[in-house]
Amino acid sequence: MAYQPIENYGIIGDMRTLALVGVDGSIDWLCYPHFDSPSVFATVLDDKKGGRYKIAPAMREVTYKQLYWPETNILINRFLSPDGVGEVTDFMPVGAASGDHGHTQLVRMVKAARGTMAFRMECRPAFDYARARHEAQITDTGAAFHSAGLSLGLETHVPLRLDGEGVVAEFTLREGQVAVFL
Repeated sequence: MAYQPIENYGIIGDMRTLALVGVDGSIDWLCYPHFDSPSVFATVLDDKKGGRYKIAPAMREVTYKQLYWPETNILINRFLSPDGVGEVTDFMPVGAASGDHGHTQLVRMVKAARGTMAFRMECRPAFDYARARHEAQITDTGAAFHSAGLSLGLETHVPLRLDGEGVVAEFTLREGQVAVFL
């Protein structure tokens, strides 16, 4: 895969950290839990092993549009094809707190706005700039990723399957249907 130009990215964040989201639906940069923490997704640095979290149409012939919901930090990637229009809406709620330290939530809502669209989701974290090994496992509510210093969860009702140290899903949505990934 080739690197995307920087103008192909939007930014979402929660005032503690931020993610770069490409027009192709790929989160290619996220340091967690803070701006200055080691990366979890860093495809912008290493396309092969940097880690990514991508939700995009399964087909290749798609026109991409990216826009922010007016006066918000909610990013919408719209995918247009002859068979349908799909959207991935990405945001990180501000003020989501758990205990004294708070936690970051990354919300990805996938929707078929018109017609039918098949999607592919792949979540391949690469902890600590791909230096830390981790294990992935399927759970009752999605998936969990554990490294020596950090654990992350992916919650969804979409069936997932293990693929190496990541998880993938293929799913089809009809007009009006929504799939959520937390």
